[in-house]
Amino acid sequence: MSGPEQNILIIEDSPTLALTYREYLKPLGVVTRLAETGAEALSFIDAQMPTVVLLDLKLPDMDGIDILKRINQEKLASRVIVITAHGSVTVAVEAMREGASDFLLKPFTAERLTTTVNNVLEISRLSSLVERYSSGTPKKFDRFIGDSSVMQAVYRMIEDSAPSKASVFIMGPSGTGKELCAEAIHQMGARKDKRFVALNCAAIPENLIESEIFGHVKGAFTGASADRDGAAVAADGGTLFLDEICEMPLDLQTKLLRFIQTGQVVPVGSNKAVKVDVRFVCATNRIPAEEVAAGRFREDLYYRLHVVPIHMPPLKDRGADVLDIAKHMLIQFSTEEGKNFADLSDDARARLLAHSWPGNVRELGNVIQSIVVLNDSELLTADMLKPILGAMPTQPSNGAHYDGTASATVTAPVAHSSTPHSQVSHLPEPSSASGIEPLASVERRTIERAIALSGGRVRAAAKALDVNPSTLYRKIAAWEAEADKTVQQGPDAG
Repeated sequence: MSGPEQNILIIEDSPTLALTYREYLKPLGVVTRLAETGAEALSFIDAQMPTVVLLDLKLPDMDGIDILKRINQEKLASRVIVITAHGSVTVAVEAMREGASDFLLKPFTAERLTTTVNNVLEISRLSSLVERYSSGTPKKFDRFIGDSSVMQAVYRMIEDSAPSKASVFIMGPSGTGKELCAEAIHQMGARKDKRFVALNCAAIPENLIESEIFGHVKGAFTGASADRDGAAVAADGGTLFLDEICEMPLDLQTKLLRFIQTGQVVPVGSNKAVKVDVRFVCATNRIPAEEVAAGRFREDLYYRLHVVPIHMPPLKDRGADVLDIAKHMLIQFSTEEGKNFADLSDDARARLLAHSWPGNVRELGNVIQSIVVLNDSELLTADMLKPILGAMPTQPSNGAHYDGTASATVTAPVAHSSTPHSQVSHLPEPSSASGIEPLASVERRTIERAIALSGGRVRAAAKALDVNPSTLYRKIAAWEAEADKTVQQGPDAG
């Protein structure tokens, strides 16, 4: 979670100068307090440790250096900028020796002050991030787990955008945690005490999605037996998260744009507009600019929503984060199932790092849960992973280093039988010299693995893959038809 709000304490015995400094610092948007004496300053510091202290060395009741020494001796996180009209090399050296971050000689310009303070605020914020992510405690940020550099960039974007009212557009493959990102933005913002309402635009039939967002009145359509508020009204004062926004029909995109522009919604079947105040956070696993170019997403809506873009990296790019996430899930599922799993073996860690994780964190969760259900031990081993992920590939898929053996990919078969999705079989690896696998093969392998991990349930696999079940059934039928054709034509056909 985000740390305490940054604040500045100005210790200056001249009220005129103190007020002038505070006025200079207003553009930074940071809470600023004033203290005229050393005693008053120490009281402030004890009550709420300031992020930055602007310290005049000549105070009526004590020397400012004594306050600086106190902050340094007690190892407080406050960073001190010394300001004095009695500048000299000796004073500057002593102040820096006692832990001052910078030194300003009166008089100075507003620009010089704001630049110095802003730099120190940024150093303080970055230091807190480093301390948080390098500590020995679990490497977490809100509900995220992991401290890879790509995820730290995401955390930075979340922290920077959360206090704003600007719309946020989250992009990334399915299963990377886009909704977790949206929830973190809500929880760290000023609207955290109001509702966070999530709506998946791809999971709602086209004829119902307008009602789900804007609500409807009684009799608006068949089945509308009473007035009903939509997600927009439910999120009033809070955050409206529109997941898979690029799946929204074009006619509804026009109405959403009008809602964003006016702050008003009109329920289906009504002529009365309702005033609503929401913050928009959207997400998609597509590339929005390509959707705009193809005419599937309105350009004006895109620019309204695409104010703060956040890119969620695939799991394969997150390095050792996969191990932290896997262990967290292992303990969680083990507790739920009443099992004894507590850690990962070294060979299991190597195997997890070697996998490409096309289904991202969602796929990892399915793998770990499957192993916990089917096994019981204190350690999760590579042998337990092998029936699902196959043997260790000869080359790492995500840049990790390990010693490997021959590879094999284990997936669910799509054979023409009475139980086509309940068994496990091996599909061949790409045979070309370059090692590049055709896209159709990758897609089929991913789908079949999802079906296997879902116990042969196509609908459950479709939900995990964020696609319509009819899409999977159509592909399965095509694969089976192709297999039947091959059998009928014989091995020498073609």
